[in-house]
Amino acid sequence: MIKKKVIIDCDPGIDDGFALVLALKCEELDILGITTLGGNIQAIAAAKNALKILKLMGRLDIPVYMGAEGPLKRKLVTAKEVHGKDGLGNAFLEEADEALIHNNSADFILETLRNNEDVSIVALAPLTNLAIAMEKDMETFNKVKEIVSMGGAFRVPGNCSPVGEFNYWVDPHAVQYVLENIKAPFTMVGLDVTSKVVLKPEHMELFRHFNTPVSKFLYDASRFYLDFYWEHEKIIGCLVHDALALAYFVDNTLADGLHSYVQVATEGIAMGQTIVDEKNFYKRNPNCHVLTRVHADKFFDMFFNKVFPEFK
Repeated sequence: MIKKKVIIDCDPGIDDGFALVLALKCEELDILGITTLGGNIQAIAAAKNALKILKLMGRLDIPVYMGAEGPLKRKLVTAKEVHGKDGLGNAFLEEADEALIHNNSADFILETLRNNEDVSIVALAPLTNLAIAMEKDMETFNKVKEIVSMGGAFRVPGNCSPVGEFNYWVDPHAVQYVLENIKAPFTMVGLDVTSKVVLKPEHMELFRHFNTPVSKFLYDASRFYLDFYWEHEKIIGCLVHDALALAYFVDNTLADGLHSYVQVATEGIAMGQTIVDEKNFYKRNPNCHVLTRVHADKFFDMFFNKVFPEFK
């Protein structure tokens, strides 16, 4: 099997945690490194959480690089209330040695792209690290094979403003810069599809019955998440946005959509809105694959079969 070489850019975050667990269980992936930044939580906390998950999964061989502490132009607004005191749903995983955290995600991304062919990036956070890398060395960055980004909203409301999805709302300038300059395929895994993938109480009961350290983490984290979604959105379940983006990168039959020119509002009342020119009013070449349809049951089949293969 030829593995897909990938850098995972994230801000763990409960759903980032689910995505990392899935990624580490996917034999299809060669994870070259994990880059983190401020988003769901502060940058250093995100880096520590990435290490905790690597320790849980027995994969501390994968390097973690901490990057941007905040957006390009705005002050960082986190979502700590969504993700708990530890950022992982109060699962309180065992700490890992902070000395394993390296600095400068953007430089790591560029160096990896210089020294390897066919490297993709799965971006599960604001796109600040990617924009900084592009600003430093556009030619090298555009050697990236593919970018799959969890973010945006097209035909559905936002989740932190009437029109803004959190990752793109946090740093809209970074998203706009990447979309303006990217040469590689860019897929937007937005709320149109992630809002249809609901982790329900019956899924949580499976976690509880598997009775492993990994299943305990997933159960504890999703328990906190479930309570948040019920209180704020009256959903009986929770949305694991980032896990779907990672899964789609592994298997692109999980979702599909349309190719369009997309730009992001960077200021004002619509800040963070993804404007998808579906009808080609602007007569611009498509710069984005916007996912609009998803096979939710197929995602959950994949997730459970990958993460718990011993229980097949």
